[in-house]
Amino acid sequence: MLKDRRAKLERFFTSHKIEAILISSMLNIRYLSGFTGSEGVLLLTRDRFWLLCDSRYTNQALAEVQAGEIRQFSEKQDSVRELIEELKLQRIGFESAHTTVAAFMEFSGKLTGCELVPINANLDQIRSCKDQDEIGRLGDVARLASEAFQATVGLIRPGLSEVDLARELEFEMRRRGADGRAFDFIVASGERGAMPHARATDKLIRSGELVTIDFGAVKDGYYSDETLTVAVGKPGDRAREIYDIVKGAHDRAVSSVKPGMTCRDLDAVARDYIQECGYGEYFGHGLGHGVGLEIHEKPTVSPRSDMTIDEGMVFTIEPGIYIPGFGGIRIEDTVVVLADGCRLLTQVPKELIMV
Repeated sequence: MLKDRRAKLERFFTSHKIEAILISSMLNIRYLSGFTGSEGVLLLTRDRFWLLCDSRYTNQALAEVQAGEIRQFSEKQDSVRELIEELKLQRIGFESAHTTVAAFMEFSGKLTGCELVPINANLDQIRSCKDQDEIGRLGDVARLASEAFQATVGLIRPGLSEVDLARELEFEMRRRGADGRAFDFIVASGERGAMPHARATDKLIRSGELVTIDFGAVKDGYYSDETLTVAVGKPGDRAREIYDIVKGAHDRAVSSVKPGMTCRDLDAVARDYIQECGYGEYFGHGLGHGVGLEIHEKPTVSPRSDMTIDEGMVFTIEPGIYIPGFGGIRIEDTVVVLADGCRLLTQVPKELIMV
C-alpha cells in the first residue's frame, strides 16, 4: 500500500530530472511512510527512503515505518546534509509549497555540489486519489459524524443557542470514537445563514428560522465534512422554494459525477441550475473540495479548476444560496468517485428536516 503511494512520485523524478525528493510536510510524510509524529523529514530516491526524526519519535518511527531506514537527529538540517553527502546526491527536489524562503536559504547555504529543485503544490496531488484503506477510513469517520448528527438533531428547538448545539454535536462525535471535531462547526440560524462560514455563537435559535449546520469529525488522521439545513417549525414558501433549488443542484451534481470530466464542468452542473432558477448571484463559492488527511485538499471543484476527476477521488458537493437579510441554505455530502459514478460517504438523508 505505502509502496504504491511512493510509486506516484516517479513522474516527478522524470519530469524534474532529480535523484531524490525531500519531503517536509508532515501530512505527506505520513502518507508516504506511515509516520504519524509531528517532527521529521523524509528523503526518497527511486528505490529507497530514509526517515529522519529526533529522539522523541525514534521508537514510534521504528514501530510505524516499514521498509525504510530510520535516523535520529539532533539538528535536522545538518543530519539531512550529511545524508545527502553520504549518498553523493547532486540534484534533489523539495516541496516548495511547504518550505519557507528562510528555511530554503539556510539549508541551501549548507549544501555544496547539490542543487535543490523546487516541486510546486502539484506534489500534494499524489493524495487526491485514495486507496481502499483510505476510503475505508473516510467512510468510517463520515458514518460516525452522520450518526452523531442524527443523535443531536432532536435537540434543536427555539431557545437553544447555536454554540450549545455545536457542543452537543461534538460530544456525540467523541462518544462514538472521534478524536475531535474536523473544524469549528458552522451553526448559522436565521439571517446569519447568509454567511457561509458563520461559526456558532450565543445567538438563540428562534421558531420559524432555518439553521445551517456544517460539521465534521476527525479519526485516525482522516476527516469528514457534511452540511444540512434544518427548518425550526414549518418553513415559509420562499425558504421551501430555495431549499428545493439547492437540493436540485446538489442531486444533479451527485448524479453527474464520473471519471474523466473536469472539476469545472461538475461545478457548472450545479451552478448553471441555480442560475437558471434566478439565484446565481447568491452562490459565490466553489461546489466542493477534496477531503482526506486535510479537511480541504485536492481536488478543488470550482469554476477555476480544470483538474480531471479520477476514480478514487473523495470530495464534497455543497451548493448553497445565501441572501443577505433572509438567510442561507447549504446542502453538502462527501462522495467517492467510482468507475461509473460516485458513492456517498456521508449518510444523513438530505430531504428537508423540520423540527
